[in-house]
Amino acid sequence: MPKGRKSSFPTISAAIASPTIVVPGAVVHTQYDVNSPPPKPTEGRWTRFVCISDTHEHEFPVPPGDVLVHAGDLTHTGQVRGVRAAAAWLSSMPHPHKIVIAGNHDLTFHTSWYPDNWRRWHVRAPEDMHEAKGLFTNEAARNANITYLEDAGCEVQVGTGGKTWSFYGSPWQPEFYNWAFNYKRGPEAKQVVSKFPKTDILITHGPPYSILDETEGGERVGCEELSTRVAELRPRLHVFGHIHEGHGAVVHEWAVGNRVERTVFVNAANWPQGKQRMPFQQFGHGAFMPVIVDLLEE
Repeated sequence: MPKGRKSSFPTISAAIASPTIVVPGAVVHTQYDVNSPPPKPTEGRWTRFVCISDTHEHEFPVPPGDVLVHAGDLTHTGQVRGVRAAAAWLSSMPHPHKIVIAGNHDLTFHTSWYPDNWRRWHVRAPEDMHEAKGLFTNEAARNANITYLEDAGCEVQVGTGGKTWSFYGSPWQPEFYNWAFNYKRGPEAKQVVSKFPKTDILITHGPPYSILDETEGGERVGCEELSTRVAELRPRLHVFGHIHEGHGAVVHEWAVGNRVERTVFVNAANWPQGKQRMPFQQFGHGAFMPVIVDLLEE
C-alpha cells in the first residue's frame, strides 16, 4: 500500500486521547474499572453504547449498557465451532439490544465468496456457511436480543419512551490479501459506501482513512471513500475495528451552517496490538477494553 496518501477528510478538531472524553451530547470512556463502570450523566436522558470488535472467539468482561455494538471479526476464520462460541458468549450478555456485523475473518458469513476461497483456510472440507451465519440470524439469536446487520439497517428504541436510534451496519473494508468482505480502493469502494444511508449509528468493520487507522508500521490504511461518505452522513457514532493497534476514540466537530454537529469515532478492536500493548496484556483489558459511549437522547 503506497505511503503518503492524501486524505479528503477534514482536520480532526477534537482528537482527544484521554481515558474520558466529554463534549456536548457525548461522554466516552476508554479505560475504567470494569467492575464498577462510570455512571451515565444525570442531566437529561442518555443511551449507553458499549462497543467491542475483533474479539476472535475470546471472552472478557464487558460492562452493561443499553446497546452492545460488535464491529466484526467474531471468529478466527469463521469455523462453525468458533461462530457458535461467539454467539453463546454474546447471548449470555445482559444488554437489551446487541447489534452485530461480520468482519474479514468471519469467512463463512461472506456466502457469495466463501465457496471459491475456503481451501485457503479450511483445508479438509468447507465449513457449513449457512449454519455458521444462521447462528446469528436464527430464533435463538433473536431471543438473545441479537440483530445481525450486513449492508442493512435497523431501528432500536431504548427503554419505555426512550429515543429510537437508527443503525446501519456493513462488514466491508479495503482489500487485504483477499479475505472476506474486501473491496478494491477507488470506484469499487465508492460503489459500496455510497449506499450507506443517513443514520444515527454507523457500524463498519474497517475505519475511515486518517481516523484511528494507523498500523504499527505507521501507515494509514483506512478507506478514503468511507472518509468522504462519513463527512456527508455525520452520524452521532461511528464504530469500527479491523486495525487493532488503532483502538481508541476521537470526536470530530462538523460546522453545519450556524450549528455544530459531532461524531464520536470508536475503534473498538479488543485484540491487544501496537504501542498501547503491554507485556502479557489480555484481550479486552487495559488499553483494549470495551469502549463506553453515552449519547444524549436529543
